[in-house]
Amino acid sequence: MRVLIVGGGGREHALAWRLRRDDPGLEVIAAPGNPGIAALGECVPVAATDLDGLQTLAIERRVDLTIVGPEAPLAAGIVDRFRAAGLAIFGPTQAAAEIETSKAFAKQLMLDAGVPTARAEMHRESAAARAAARRFGVPVVVKASGLAAGKGVIVCTRIEDADAAIESMLEGNRFGVAGSEVLIEEFMEGEELSVFAITNGHDFVTLPALQDHKRLYTGDRGPNTGGMGAYVPVSLRTSSVPGGSSEDGSSAAAAIIRATLDAMRERGRPFTGLLYAGLMFTPAGPRVVEFNCRFGDPETQALMPVLDVQPCLLDLMRLVAGGESLPAARARSAGSCVTTVLAAADYPDTPRTGDVITLPTEADDTVSMFHAGTARDAAGRLVTAGGRVIAVSAVAPTIAEAQRKSLDGASQVQFEGKQYRTDIGWREIGRQAERSARAP
Repeated sequence: MRVLIVGGGGREHALAWRLRRDDPGLEVIAAPGNPGIAALGECVPVAATDLDGLQTLAIERRVDLTIVGPEAPLAAGIVDRFRAAGLAIFGPTQAAAEIETSKAFAKQLMLDAGVPTARAEMHRESAAARAAARRFGVPVVVKASGLAAGKGVIVCTRIEDADAAIESMLEGNRFGVAGSEVLIEEFMEGEELSVFAITNGHDFVTLPALQDHKRLYTGDRGPNTGGMGAYVPVSLRTSSVPGGSSEDGSSAAAAIIRATLDAMRERGRPFTGLLYAGLMFTPAGPRVVEFNCRFGDPETQALMPVLDVQPCLLDLMRLVAGGESLPAARARSAGSCVTTVLAAADYPDTPRTGDVITLPTEADDTVSMFHAGTARDAAGRLVTAGGRVIAVSAVAPTIAEAQRKSLDGASQVQFEGKQYRTDIGWREIGRQAERSARAP
């Protein structure tokens, strides 16, 4: 079987790695790919947003299935185009992808369908947005409605900060078209989980919940990023929270996903592919922070090494792409995994590129180095080529041990200006320590 993976980041490397691990005979083509994926298959220099080039590639290479990693080609309508050409593809249509590409659409969908979420208002004029921020009171969240590479969400603890965020988006063109409309949103307190569901629009298989770490610095300090690390499993206890019964919040997540898929079908936008729900478990119950229309990054890098699901991931994707029913399947985490992201100098503002990367020479089969922002220079050296450079994923029986192994691997990767957090999984490690202390 021949699979085309669209994209060239850490998420795509992790997907390629997992698919090849499940089926060593699988032929993987990536467009454009990266040096890490090149060790698993063929990388073709076609941009993820070049829909003409991707369609031609899929036809000429007789690709059996295309898997789309990033959101940009989904927003541009790659699924619609491929389906019209009779090409099997895993992902949502352009209209369905609006659940991520338009926060205003997603918010209205949730409000209409009764899906629990934060109170919010949508505005295009600065004066009205500033007035809304004052009605909500601080802390308040200012969000760019469109795609902003995971950086369009600003939590403001002072009204002056909210005014500055609004001005930067609506008047300063900080995020371009993505920031031409902003959401002024109620600040929610609680613990956040990332939940993935593979779906054909009706049936779905929920994958193990993960927790991402958005802030740049250890201790959840600094600016928001696309994600500095993630871990699985999460033993967040939700039995005392309305709507929650299982330790990882899966029951509450399933109810939210079901309601969302029903609402999308009712609007003539059935969602197929991978629906990502970012959930906040608040004292009042689970509420949706956001939806994404594709696998998360860096959550995918943490999930792929320990995902245990039958049928296998590739078979589930093939069924969805073929419009077939999904079997009753339950996915679990076969062990613990902690992923530490190594970021380039000056990330997330203006990440520096071109710094030479040195990888460890001794292999550990429980530690995976997923390439994200890497490239080969003219001399063939591995160099930094993006904000998030490499994700170091380590598998172990416990989160604490996985964290130690991930940090050990991270310390062995060398490049100038390397940034990374040393506390990925800290909440879970604290919970496990408390349980151990209470045990007789």
